[in-house]
Amino acid sequence: MMRSFAAAPICRDYTHTRKTRSLFARTMMGLGALATCMMTSSPHSHAANAFKHNAFGTLSSGQKVQRYTLRNAHGMSVQFLSYGGIITAITVPDRNGHPANVVLGFPTLEGYETDSAHANIYFGALIGRYANRLANGTFPLDGQTIHTTVNNPPNTLHGGLNGFDKKIWHVRQLSGLPHAVGAELTLTSPDGEEGFPGTLHNTVDYILDDSNRLSIRYRATTDRPTVVNLTNHSYFNLAGEGAGSIENHTLQINADSFTPVDHAAIPTGQIASVSNTPLDFRTPHRIGDHLRSNHPQMLIGRGYDHNWIVNGYDGKTQRLAATVTDPVSGRTLSVFTTQPGIQIYTSNSLDGTYAGPSGHAYRQTDAIALETQHYPDSPNHPAFPTTTLRPGEQFDHTTSFQFGIAGTSTTP
Repeated sequence: MMRSFAAAPICRDYTHTRKTRSLFARTMMGLGALATCMMTSSPHSHAANAFKHNAFGTLSSGQKVQRYTLRNAHGMSVQFLSYGGIITAITVPDRNGHPANVVLGFPTLEGYETDSAHANIYFGALIGRYANRLANGTFPLDGQTIHTTVNNPPNTLHGGLNGFDKKIWHVRQLSGLPHAVGAELTLTSPDGEEGFPGTLHNTVDYILDDSNRLSIRYRATTDRPTVVNLTNHSYFNLAGEGAGSIENHTLQINADSFTPVDHAAIPTGQIASVSNTPLDFRTPHRIGDHLRSNHPQMLIGRGYDHNWIVNGYDGKTQRLAATVTDPVSGRTLSVFTTQPGIQIYTSNSLDGTYAGPSGHAYRQTDAIALETQHYPDSPNHPAFPTTTLRPGEQFDHTTSFQFGIAGTSTTP
């Protein structure tokens, strides 16, 4: 009998029973009550939920790539590719009902295949097998030392040279979703790929509901003991893609502690309090307030690039991890997750080399990534929550991105 690695509150089969529908409804209602703000309907669109797809281009390998669009009843839309599961656009209205795309990306497939890979940018991509870093590309597992591909010397970053961000995922529409539209993405990673043991079967659901919440559910099973850490690497700017720095966005993080890193961006193994550090966002304030601090952790990452330990982790419950607000547009984003950590990254490596669909060059601090995941390098730190997955178990975690408008609801 399959034993759940970590339960998630959104059920895969949404139509089989009244009980299942009731559970899904209670989960969605509960998250809605906790969200910072529920989005009001946009005056520009009141179309029914829609699922569409079209050709986006051809990879250098000759593989065809499709672009998919999820649109809810209020006109919010999410676009993603079969290549890497990459989210290329999330369009939501501001306080005046004017829609804008709020994630960074490339205007062409070539940018995702070539430029993103060359610069380790990962715009909008699904990350696996192991999100974040593995020190020196090695980790112990059941008495053996596993060696993975080093692509960010001296470490393995985001799954290696040919991670899930560079794969063609199979996509199908999910049916029977109440007040929502969604897609299921599946991918099988063969035994030994990038050095990771076991054949890993992966399923990711993208679900956009009518409260303007994008939920991402990750599941995986294996036929041999292995490690798994899956996430999405979208870069958010709530003022709009190409709008410039997010330093004036406000950020609140539901975390009392974080995992400090060494000069190779690997956790030291210590669990440190955020008190009296630039990483204390327990009360909301400008991202830019301490962005140029001379604190050693800030100098290592050239800004924020750290894992915060989300309060209240139990592996099952979606807890509020972080809330971001743009004071100009009024847009808010609250992130809920069953994962134990959230890596927050202020796009420190963007240097003006690449431009997005707006035609504006991307520079440092032009976006914030909110990567819910297990801690970096967990297999090398037994005290961290385990990322080991064994046959008969299921990796199962959900993260929800709730978009809203500041001042339209009570802050949790």
